[in-house]
Amino acid sequence: MYKNNKRLIILDADGTTIDAYSAIDKTFSRHGMELGDEERFQKRRRLFKYLGGLKEFPSNLKKQIGKQNRKQLIATLTEVYREEARLYPGIAELVHSLIAAPDIVVGLVTRNMTNDPEQTLRLLFRRHDIDLDSFDFFAHVPLHMEKMQEFRSIRERMDINPARAYICGDEHKDYLAAIGSGMHPFMVSYGFESHKRLIKKFSVPEEIISRTPEEFCGRVSHAMGLEAPPAAKIPAT
Repeated sequence: MYKNNKRLIILDADGTTIDAYSAIDKTFSRHGMELGDEERFQKRRRLFKYLGGLKEFPSNLKKQIGKQNRKQLIATLTEVYREEARLYPGIAELVHSLIAAPDIVVGLVTRNMTNDPEQTLRLLFRRHDIDLDSFDFFAHVPLHMEKMQEFRSIRERMDINPARAYICGDEHKDYLAAIGSGMHPFMVSYGFESHKRLIKKFSVPEEIISRTPEEFCGRVSHAMGLEAPPAAKIPAT
């Protein structure tokens, strides 16, 4: 049925590999706005992620109203991503290992909201000595489109057995898209949605959720048969 025995892993960008919260927080600050602490940020619905909580909402809304204001906000976010944003600890080492493995197809799927997202992430990953062209694929999914079809399209194009395919994400929609496309999810709770929100509100199995980037790197490395980067190794109990 399948012509190769390769494995596939689809990496999510913001909130899974990239510390998006810190970048967004810096952007808001430079426009005199407040994002709120990370714990409250993780609890918000997507519509309110970038408007703040009850405390920050009124002031932030005034400063985001109007096409020009939002354009300036996106321009600042783009600048922060391109010049300052970072990958989470251990992620760069994990990516290098995945890219170097001859039997693993690895790529990046993102909804990144900056101007020219591909160029933005190219510059960000370059600061970690990773060439975006070294990935097997890169895909930007607009906000109005579902990820599931993109995931399925990539897997079919690469002719990968779904039983040998993995998806990484930090939101419940990533989990649903993984299941819906017949692939295995690696979920994290240090990104856009908290551990409690993923489990209690969306019934994501706790067993597949990593609470820290180090734990995530360890899980992926173990599943893919890679030597875990030093920062990602979990001490024996």
